[in-house]
Amino acid sequence: MLKRELSVLASGYTYLEGLRWHEDRLWASDFYTGQVIAVDLEGKVERICEVPQQPSGLGWLPDGRLLISSMKDRRLLRREPDGTLAVHADLSALTGGHVNDMVVDERGRAYVGNFGFDIMAGAPVRNTTIVRVDPDGAVQVVADGLCFPNGSFITPDGRTMIVNETFANRISEFDILADGGLGPRRDWANFGALPDSDDLGVLIAASAIGPDGGALDAEGALWVADAIGKRIVRVARGGKILEQIDTGEFGIFAAALGGPDGRSLFMAAAPDFIEANRRARPEGRILMTRVDVPHAGRP
Repeated sequence: MLKRELSVLASGYTYLEGLRWHEDRLWASDFYTGQVIAVDLEGKVERICEVPQQPSGLGWLPDGRLLISSMKDRRLLRREPDGTLAVHADLSALTGGHVNDMVVDERGRAYVGNFGFDIMAGAPVRNTTIVRVDPDGAVQVVADGLCFPNGSFITPDGRTMIVNETFANRISEFDILADGGLGPRRDWANFGALPDSDDLGVLIAASAIGPDGGALDAEGALWVADAIGKRIVRVARGGKILEQIDTGEFGIFAAALGGPDGRSLFMAAAPDFIEANRRARPEGRILMTRVDVPHAGRP
């Protein structure tokens, strides 16, 4: 396969997630320093805000206010124009673990995933929900039975949501209904059946891919950060791998397409996703390369 040249845009972070290209900068959450940052293409970094309970997914309301997943207290925060943070919604009653990545539609409805179980404590794997948070903060479960729903994407026509299920060896999709609900789940790509087990190690060992974050492009393909394979792959609907970028000792856990022409691929890289390791050694970085097909859809 084609070998693309990688460069480092920013480094020295613990574990970066939630990459978004917005207003000519790349935005990201650094889990274990509890900060949201934005970095321009020259590598100049601004600290946007601090989220003590660990930031993850990012998105914007139509009026430009930033939404941030606050993982450990299972809240969605809203950054006001003066920089203060307000609670946009409390998701604790509807989620089974840390809230995580999300996608925000053109109306400002946020579709938020969650872990479903305590991954760092080695708890049994449990399926979980996607919660929709409306612009007024109202919350509703719109999907259930998902195994670690993670990076999520809305197609350019606004009619379909694609969701990476990190420990299910699959990528799912849903019709977005007129009222903001989701239709029945179906496979966008399935990489093979997994054993009937609640042991995370068993599931990972049997998986061909661990879909984490990613980015949707204008040909309808998805760049998928493979959380267990130390690579990022470009996948067509149905599961065919169109391209693979290997990253050596670093795993890729999030991605975004952006830049002035939408053809810069940004990747959040770290040696692993183990909290104790990442807190001890701030080796997280943002890699970038150029690709052929530009960004499409949301985020």
